[in-house]
Amino acid sequence: MRTDSTKYTSFTGWIDPPDDVQPALDGDLTCDIAVIGGGMGGMAAALRLAERDQDVVLLEAEFCGYGSASRNGGQIAGAPGGDLRMLSLQSPKKMPVMARLAEHAGRYVEDLIKTHDIDCDYVANGLVWGAVSPLMMLRVRSQAAILRAFGGGGTVGNREELGLPAGFVGGMRESIGGMLNPGKLARGVRRALLGSSAKVFERTRVSDVRRTGGIVEITTPHGTVRAAKVLLATSAYGGEWDITPKDLATPLYVIEIESEPIAPERLAALDWTSRSGIITQHQVMTHYRLTERNTIVCGVRTAQRGQTYPLPERVPDPAVVRDMGKDLANRFPSLSDVAIERAWGGWIGISPDWLAVAGQVGDNVFYAMACNGHGLCQVPYVTHQLADYIVDGEMPEDLAGIWSDASKYSPSMSLLMQPFVLRAVWGLDRFNDFFNGSRTRARRALRRGRRGGS
Repeated sequence: MRTDSTKYTSFTGWIDPPDDVQPALDGDLTCDIAVIGGGMGGMAAALRLAERDQDVVLLEAEFCGYGSASRNGGQIAGAPGGDLRMLSLQSPKKMPVMARLAEHAGRYVEDLIKTHDIDCDYVANGLVWGAVSPLMMLRVRSQAAILRAFGGGGTVGNREELGLPAGFVGGMRESIGGMLNPGKLARGVRRALLGSSAKVFERTRVSDVRRTGGIVEITTPHGTVRAAKVLLATSAYGGEWDITPKDLATPLYVIEIESEPIAPERLAALDWTSRSGIITQHQVMTHYRLTERNTIVCGVRTAQRGQTYPLPERVPDPAVVRDMGKDLANRFPSLSDVAIERAWGGWIGISPDWLAVAGQVGDNVFYAMACNGHGLCQVPYVTHQLADYIVDGEMPEDLAGIWSDASKYSPSMSLLMQPFVLRAVWGLDRFNDFFNGSRTRARRALRRGRRGGS
């Protein structure tokens, strides 16, 4: 696909920035609870705390929804993501918890959309673990069996049964979830938050967080917040401060690309009848989805490691975008002449075990790391539960299953995700694609379609 006129941005392609960015903190204040981070997790926590009549302040470096709208394909997942075979060996006791939590998180976001009347193009058509070769289909079946063993659910089927595009062999559709515009979702939650009693300060970058006696002191360029309790909802960015548990998050930069609008008849020719989003079962997954504006969004395929804090502001690497465009052309050969209209990206954090984790440092600093590429809904669900725990002191069952009191974590994930390892994994995925014949299979499907239409 053509990338000569692609627009590169550090924000998102899903939605434009808001025109009502809130003033930055200017001066000193005190509060009962401060939330640092205005992504989906921070907004959900602050909104819940406001609903519980708490004196809550939220601090966001850009504007609320800046990160959560940038770093995902709008997938509402109802099952844990990643390689369940590896995760079940690594964290067997946690997997039943994660299967239940993932389903509850999907329902939570569906309810959030209804409660606040958020128009975000949500379609509950499931999310498909897609296979581009018979060998990958074997992996899908083994993953589905593991999910069922841990109490999850999904429907395994071939391409025709699941309504997938020509070139895919089959897959498993999750029983909960679907696709939406994550920018519109974040904007709707932001609107609800600004309408609540929470004090929201945007364009307010936190430079330090530290305890002073029994109070947590949060330093910003033009003021200080002194809070009795603090919730860190910062994903990859929390590593900037010593108070964050060491090695809680390994930062990765991931990219989304979006095609130019495609004629409806050309999209119909793909035979993507379900319009379900698809996540491949590569080592580093690639996802594909149709949008309400007749485009295709594709994401990840390549992850780039962040090395130092503070994490730099950046735009997607054109070489990576060209590689992603090449993949789209291979997956959908009939659209190889289509242009990539825009590319955006951002930093995500990967937890030490690639599964959701929440915890506490001392008696007044709380944190959550819940995405890890599992879809956006686990983040706000976990922080919503964390907000209730902060208020009530009673831990919900799902939160208890991922709870930790660790002040530092094993550096194994950080050591594993070195640039040369990530590059080698990319190479392994491409090697398997070549020998599994997925590109050839997609082109054969295209030729069959042309003969059938002639």
